[in-house]
Amino acid sequence: MGRSPPATFNLMLIGQSGRLQYEALLLVASLRAKSPQFAGQVFVCEPQPGPLWPDDPRMHPHIRAALEELGATILPFDSQNFGASYPHGNKIEALAALPAGEPFLFLDSDTLITGELSSIPFDFSRPSASMRREGTWPVEELYWPGYTAIWKSLYDRFGLDFESSLDLSQPDEYWQRYLYFNAGWFFGPDPQAFGQRFTEYALSVRDDTPPELAIQPLDPWLDQVVLPLVIHSFAGGRPGPELAGLDGDITCHWRVLALLYARESDLVIETLHDVTAPNRIKKLLKQYEPFKRMIYQERGLKVRALFDRDALPLTEKKMRNKIKTAGFWMR
Repeated sequence: MGRSPPATFNLMLIGQSGRLQYEALLLVASLRAKSPQFAGQVFVCEPQPGPLWPDDPRMHPHIRAALEELGATILPFDSQNFGASYPHGNKIEALAALPAGEPFLFLDSDTLITGELSSIPFDFSRPSASMRREGTWPVEELYWPGYTAIWKSLYDRFGLDFESSLDLSQPDEYWQRYLYFNAGWFFGPDPQAFGQRFTEYALSVRDDTPPELAIQPLDPWLDQVVLPLVIHSFAGGRPGPELAGLDGDITCHWRVLALLYARESDLVIETLHDVTAPNRIKKLLKQYEPFKRMIYQERGLKVRALFDRDALPLTEKKMRNKIKTAGFWMR
């Protein structure tokens, strides 16, 4: 029997004024260049002006036009709970604007597509998210109750089974024992159901914080605190080896261009330069100073020369400090 065709799904990302509109254009351009078989819709979700946005969050018309030329649909949504005070909430609220009942993959805008996205065998009935993360939350404090008490309080809040979320191969009170994701990518079967629960859980934790979290920071971590709970509630969990192409040889969540040049593979660098070379893309991306300097004025290659990819610093902080000391850091 031949292999069944991959499921069609919608791709979702955020585009808004400032940095994210340029990142969104780069992402969609890389998708078209490196994933020609992708047959789903591409939704660039754009927050609309309103009381939660002191400044107009919409993209520049030229960026919007370029995205539409690449086959993306600009999907407006209203910010009702987060807005400028917590922009990470865009990914939570935008889910409600996507077509109900259609499988979706969310990607942070600072992601590069380096391979065929449609080749990944997603099981949308079992949601998952990115494991490319460090133990950033909860934060170990002098008077904190510990990892187990904090995470269990959250599972109890929403009537979820805590024990089945644990990775028992990891020691007790070690951060990797507990379900924790980077929110740089996640997927599920129904964006509206997923978004409704994501919103419900996030507002509950923000507005009625469990006492175990009393001294814990929730900005910017709220989305990553709640995401494991949402995924677990939909019978999802940690990604299996079939999803290794995400954060692997098919997608790269690069986050900051200086870090991309410092630590990512030659494939990522080659893809970045190929995708940003066409004049119609170049003239727009050069309007954003970090892209102009890092890519087109080749500051990124100077950053890359500072590091041995086979012996990178153990922490991102050390990497950042080395780049800053050399005078090459840009956000």
